[in-house]
Amino acid sequence: MSNGNPPGGPVKGQTSAQEGKFLTFSLGGEEYGIGILKVREIIGMMPIRSVPQTPSFVKGVINLRGKVIPVVDLRLKFGMQEAEYTERTSIIVVDVSTAPEQFVHIGIVVDFVSEVINIKAEDVEPTPTFGTSLNTEYILGMAKVGKGVKILLDIDRILAAEDLGGLGMGF
Repeated sequence: MSNGNPPGGPVKGQTSAQEGKFLTFSLGGEEYGIGILKVREIIGMMPIRSVPQTPSFVKGVINLRGKVIPVVDLRLKFGMQEAEYTERTSIIVVDVSTAPEQFVHIGIVVDFVSEVINIKAEDVEPTPTFGTSLNTEYILGMAKVGKGVKILLDIDRILAAEDLGGLGMGF
């Protein structure tokens, strides 16, 4: 019987990325999670200054206590329909790896933040294959939580530096 791991056991380092505490949030009616160690802080919506010549999913920048932080709308990044921001809409400021030992802070807009949950490796299923036309390399796995499923995201891959180069922010 297969356990979803490649022959010879789990990929080195795979369990640690898929196990631990995750901040969960909602986006378009689906539940997602990102590793809590990537989360810098959670803030309510605030004025976002647009930046010309950026991809449509880059909403602009915010001034967070004197630091300029680029902001990405995850709905748009994932090809979802844009939604009106509400009082529950939040910006999650995350640390994104740009190179070994180098990080930048980026804000991601989500519909609302749910909770921090602890996920065990045995509760994570590998990402299903949806065919060759769908890129799933940014998904760490599917966590079974209660009767639901949370999609665990690799925020570094989602916010790859080449996607955000138009910001001119030194990525």
